[in-house]
Amino acid sequence: MNAFVAVLRRDLLLAMRRKSDVAMTLFFFIMVASLFPLAIGPETALLRTIAPGVLWVAALLASLLSLPRMFETDFADGTLEQLALAPAPLALIALAKILAHWLGACVPLVVLAPVLALQFGLDARAIAMLCLSLALGTPLLSLLGAMGAALTLGVRGGGVLVALILMPLYVPVLIFGAGVVDADATGMGAAANLSLLGAMLAASLFLAPLGTASALRIALE
Repeated sequence: MNAFVAVLRRDLLLAMRRKSDVAMTLFFFIMVASLFPLAIGPETALLRTIAPGVLWVAALLASLLSLPRMFETDFADGTLEQLALAPAPLALIALAKILAHWLGACVPLVVLAPVLALQFGLDARAIAMLCLSLALGTPLLSLLGAMGAALTLGVRGGGVLVALILMPLYVPVLIFGAGVVDADATGMGAAANLSLLGAMLAASLFLAPLGTASALRIALE
């Protein structure tokens, strides 16, 4: 646990020093989410219908944009090799880096989502359900994204490969996450969608760090 806390603290400190990377992710999220209302026009009913999907896609793309930085710098300067040789399990270290990525890249998106949702005319309950789905879904984006980032580590054009690898895995998260608001609005209840997101998160918390650690060992060989 000391190694876990040390890696988490180190990555968060590095993220705070690289404010331009965090700002770029937030700016991308804001731009994608804000262009849709401008392009569609003041059709309130249509904006409310597309809002969950638009904000979820914007969050997914913004998270995808930040994934290559999760391991790339440590791989380039040799830090990743030292972490792999440490007594602590590599899966635990990978989990710390995943948590740091979620806190630094995805939590700001969840915090900013209610402000952007106002552009689409969503009411307070819809915004609350949207934020709840993002809070459950964005850790999944980081966990699954870590495996993709590790698999393409050191590969030329890795950013494109990450997108190709992860899109099939991200589709269920996107469908169930964006469907939370619609299910709640139609009276069907959002419990099923939230339960599925929670189940996928629980499974990914166990499997993704192990898969990431295996991919990192392959990249370091």
